[in-house]
Amino acid sequence: MLKGISPLLSPELVKILMEMGHGDEIVLADAHFPAASHTSRLIRSDGITIPALLDAILPLFPLDQYVQEPLSLMKVVEGDRVETPIWGMYQEKVGSTSFEYLERFDFYERAKQAYAIVATGEKSQYANIILKKGVVLDGEDHSN
Repeated sequence: MLKGISPLLSPELVKILMEMGHGDEIVLADAHFPAASHTSRLIRSDGITIPALLDAILPLFPLDQYVQEPLSLMKVVEGDRVETPIWGMYQEKVGSTSFEYLERFDFYERAKQAYAIVATGEKSQYANIILKKGVVLDGEDHSN
C-alpha cells in the first residue's frame, strides 16, 4: 500500500497508468462491455463502480489538454429507452472537460485500439468511458 494512492487501484492498474504515454487511451468498461474480446491488456476491477474508479484515477492521471474532447462515451443506441444519469456523475468529476459521443460500434473499434481496458463491476448501461492521457506539466505538484 502507498500513501495517496487509492486502495481501489490494483498494482496492475497503477503499472498500466504509469506505462501509458501522452495520447494513449484507457477504457473503463461497464459490466456489460465485451472487454476480454477487445484487448490483450485487460485489468479486472470487479465490484468497483466506474465513478469510484474515476475518483481514484483522476488525481493521478492528466487528461490530454491538447484535444478538445479527452473523454469519450458510447452514444445510446437509437430507439433504446435508457436513461444515463451516470453521465452527469462523470461531468461533476471532470468539471468543464468536454465529452465526445461515439456510436456503439465506433466505440468498440476505438476500445480495441486503447492501451488497456479495465473491466469494472459497473451495472449502469452506457457507462463505458475512454480517457485520453495528457502530460504532467512542469511546475505541477508531483507529491502527495
